[in-house]
Parts: sequence; C-alpha cells; structure tokens
Amino acid sequence: MTHPNAQEIIEKTKAVLISTYDAQPVVLDRGEGCYAYDTDGKKYLDFAAGIAVASLGHAHPAIIKTLKHQAARLMACQASYATQEKLEAAQLLVDHSCFDQIYFCNSGTEAVEAALKCARKWAYDAKGPHCYEIIAFRNSFHGRTYGSASVTEKRMSQPYFGPYLEGVHFAKFNDLESVKPLISEKTAAIIVEPVQGEGGLAAAEPAFLMGLRKLCDDHNICLIFDEVQAGFGRLGTFNAYEAFSCCPECVETGKPMPRKAKPIEPDIAAWAKGMGGGFPVGAMAAKRKFGSAIVVGTHGTTYGGNPLACAVAATVMKQMLKRGFMANVQKVSAVMFEGLKQIQRESNKITDIKGKGLMIGVDTNTKCTELLKALQKNGLMATKAGDNTLRLTPPLILKEEQAHEALGIIGKTLKEMG
Repeated sequence: MTHPNAQEIIEKTKAVLISTYDAQPVVLDRGEGCYAYDTDGKKYLDFAAGIAVASLGHAHPAIIKTLKHQAARLMACQASYATQEKLEAAQLLVDHSCFDQIYFCNSGTEAVEAALKCARKWAYDAKGPHCYEIIAFRNSFHGRTYGSASVTEKRMSQPYFGPYLEGVHFAKFNDLESVKPLISEKTAAIIVEPVQGEGGLAAAEPAFLMGLRKLCDDHNICLIFDEVQAGFGRLGTFNAYEAFSCCPECVETGKPMPRKAKPIEPDIAAWAKGMGGGFPVGAMAAKRKFGSAIVVGTHGTTYGGNPLACAVAATVMKQMLKRGFMANVQKVSAVMFEGLKQIQRESNKITDIKGKGLMIGVDTNTKCTELLKALQKNGLMATKAGDNTLRLTPPLILKEEQAHEALGIIGKTLKEMG
C-alpha cells in the first residue's frame, strides 16, 4: 500500500509536469548499489537502472567522490576552453576505441544528432549536395529530437510531428538484402543499433553488421553505430561494436568465422546512458575521415564537455576498465540467460529470450505492463521494450547472488500470474 505522503507527491507531480510517461505507483527515495528504495522504505532490486544508465549502480563511492571534488573546483565553462577533465575523458575514449576524435554532448539523442550532421556534412564535402539520404531500420529507436526521431520508425505512427527530415529510408533489421535496393548515389549514411533497445532487444547478427560494413566500404557510405544503450560495458565489452566479430569472407562464402576475427568497426558512434553512470553526458566519436568534416561554426554545444560531466565520465570509464569488470558482466550475463531459459522450460509464459550481455529482452505471452506491476510488487524494477517484451538492464556491478535473486522473483511472479 502506498503511503499517503507518497500518493500526494505523485498527484502533485502529475499536476505540474507535462505527461510524457505513465506515473509509477511509488516514489523513489534513494539507491545503493543494485538496490533502490521508495519513500515507504520498500527495497527493490533495480533491473531498470534508469534504462541502462546506472552502470555502476546507485551512489557509487567513486562517482560521489568525483562529484564532490569537481563541483568544488569548476562545473562549467565555455566549450572553447580546454580543461584537464575534458582532455582526460576524450583521451580515454580514443585510447580504448577505434575512433580518433570526440564530440561531447549531454544525452543520447544529442549524440545521434551530431552523428547525423557529421555524416551529412562529410557526404556533402566528399560527394556533393545531392548526397544526404540516411538508411535506418524498422523497430529502431534513436531519440526524440527531430533528426533522431526522423531515423526512428516510430515516426510512422506520429504524423503530428511532421514533416520529418526527408531522405530517410527504412530497411529490415538483420536482413542485408533489404538494405541493398535502398542504396544509391544519394546515400550518405547507414545508422544501426547493435542491439535494438526499444525494438524488443533484438541483437544484430555479426554477419549482418559485417555486410553493412562491406556495403559502406564498397559505396563510400558512413556507417553509424548507435551505442547509446548498448555501449559502455552493457554487452560485456567496453564498446558495443567489440561484441560483434566477423570477416568479409564469412559473409560472402558462408564459411565458419575464424577464431580471432576482428570486431566490426563503425565510422561514427553515438554514446550516452551508461557512460555517465547516472550523470547526464553523451558523446559522438568519429574516425578522422568523418570527424574532420565538422569545423568551427558547423556544430556546437553549451553544456557538452563541461568539466563536471567529463570528470564523472572519466571516473566511470576507469572503473569499467579495471581488471575483471567486463569478465563479471559476461559471467553474470551467462547466469541470467541460463536462469531465464530454465524458467522458460518450467513455464509457458516465456516465448523468447533475446539480447546480449546485460541488455536482455524476455518475450512473454502476457501484457508487459501487468508483468511490470507484479514484478514491482515482488521487489524487482524493470522496463518494457514493446507490448510483450520485458527489458532487463541491471547495473553492471551485479553479483551472481543478485542475479539469482532476480531470477527467483521473475519465476515466482510468472507462476503467480497463472
């Protein structure tokens, strides 16, 4: 039963906020590690983590220390000034990725906007003003600002925001043959999520991503990976692209992939969410060929790259780069997938298990909204990715015993739902 004070907060919040989300029946108060607590003191295992945001869990000591230290020194300055914090964060990103240049912003949708502008500017310079079209994918989600919304298939069901950017075409995810007819001399870029965050947690097949890479190389097209939700350890690798390996010969001949195949590298990536561990920060990363298209006066930001955000991002990255961090993500992911498969064998409620790493989708034959309410009642917070897909994106510091705790709640809840 929700405490009256909590209900009052909920009702007053509804009155003063524009309705962008359905209100939850509880008021969150604080968090610690992989757990969150409401104002009634009820404890929840947090498998939402702000939708893959709280990568180091709640109230991580390293982040708190950085926030206190940096806030007392310098929080903001004009983006034209260099700071030690911005340099450190950018250098960490370059040193641990395939990219050469970084543009800092504040969110995932801003990172996607920057990526689209960068790709179009590069295409304009390299191939001419006729080259501006973008190929995206069905069931995609790239953000809510006009550029990012234009490459999100949801635009089809939201005509009231039109007109959207012209020149956007949608192919079928994991279907390379659906991409080929859309390519022309007008194609500037292809944008794809390695794992579709809002589209049911479908993971890309390595051969599909390699096929996109080859198409882009053959036609001189920019390949953009939207790693906003899948990046920064979420798939068990620092970058999402590192979780996908293949080779052109495998795509063309169907031969088995060699043991040491290289990761499939994009030309540009959009990052955010787990990058800040809960603090708003995002970035676009680019190989120099593409990043150099953005010059003074073509793009910019007021808050992006501020010292406080960059200091936090650097702290988060240092934690993720510690020995054993990614190994833990991979180990706990295996526990989750095996446990979910066991529940599937014992229950007729789960129809499919998708995703990768700790970005997991569970398809059920029950309405996800009802399942989420029941899970919340039993002490587990999660989100949905579609009407029937339960999305599990816990903090990356999740321990095996906490994974088993979550699996126990999921199994119990599905049984209770009949």
